Amino acid sequence: MTMRAVFREDHEQFRDQVRRFVQREIEPHHHEWEKAGLVPREAWLKAGKEGLLLCAVPEEYGGGGGDFGHSIVVIEELMRVLATGPGFPLHSDIVAPYILTYGSAEQKQRWLPRMARGELIGAIAMTEPGIGSDLKSVRTTAQRVGDHYILSGQKTFITNGVNSDLVIVICKTDLSAGTRGISLVVVEAGTPGFTKGPLLEKIGLKAQDTSELFFDDVRVPASNLLGEEGKGFGYLMHQLAQERLMIAVRSPVVMETMLEETITYTKSRKAFGQQVFDLQNTRFKLAEIKAKTMACRVFVDHCIALHFENKLSTDMAAMAKLYATEAQGEAVDQLLQLHGGYGFMREYPIARAFVDSRVQRIYGGTSEIMKEIISRGL
Repeated sequence: MTMRAVFREDHEQFRDQVRRFVQREIEPHHHEWEKAGLVPREAWLKAGKEGLLLCAVPEEYGGGGGDFGHSIVVIEELMRVLATGPGFPLHSDIVAPYILTYGSAEQKQRWLPRMARGELIGAIAMTEPGIGSDLKSVRTTAQRVGDHYILSGQKTFITNGVNSDLVIVICKTDLSAGTRGISLVVVEAGTPGFTKGPLLEKIGLKAQDTSELFFDDVRVPASNLLGEEGKGFGYLMHQLAQERLMIAVRSPVVMETMLEETITYTKSRKAFGQQVFDLQNTRFKLAEIKAKTMACRVFVDHCIALHFENKLSTDMAAMAKLYATEAQGEAVDQLLQLHGGYGFMREYPIARAFVDSRVQRIYGGTSEIMKEIISRGL
């Protein structure tokens, strides 16, 4: 693959550290975590001690004092071994930025250092049953009563849901104000009325704990409001570009890793008296996927560079997510085909990559939503 000019030397030094940690503390245990349905809290504490959590948060709040490049390194090194279980990126680069950007000084000091150490696990509760990507239609409500909000509603498909210690809840504080009535309220585990459903049984991302969350007249201190009341929708729109880029970042890593794995596999297997790799169809298909992988890598790295300069637009982030995740889906499907029947066995990496890749075109906004966003600028 190409030399990647988007990263600095300190990013690559950090990559060496992250890779060693992943090989030592993540990869050997991931299969067991898949059977359990979640990553144990000990792994979070080890990641915090190693400096893999909140890499881009300033040191004054317990973070690594780095930038988004360090965050991308963590995402890439997890995906290089298909470690889809650890919800570190969502915790560090979606939940923490909301607190860092919109939280009060007291909120930052209360939550961020413990998140950086892995003592508090963060989640964000957007999706509701029957609503999906339509954030404007959330039904969860938070009614102000004195110095508390009374929070009621239900959320689903929540990553880090079972493990979560604090959850940013997207809710309506004014039912008559449309998107101007949406606010962000932080709910802490153990608050009466806040309960978690059982682990959801997914076709992929087996080690990533995902659950429903229930809020039954939960009394949340008004001091847990994140930012200003009624400005939540704007906050969400501002942060979604980075979230979508984070999803796109995963795609070329998986494509590169599975391409190399498939090349090795086809050179070791025989069919009709010759290596599968020597069949023209195999070599042409691998060549096609390599070209597509290179195009995906260059485009995603361009978007990373734009984001480093705060120039990544909403529609460019949507294009990155759309192109990269669709390319990933096509590539892993074709690479699985080259494995024959063994591609259907979960012991082979391509099988896990295949099922785990499918959600890339769904979460963070479906491919159809990405097309809608892009089309508005035509």
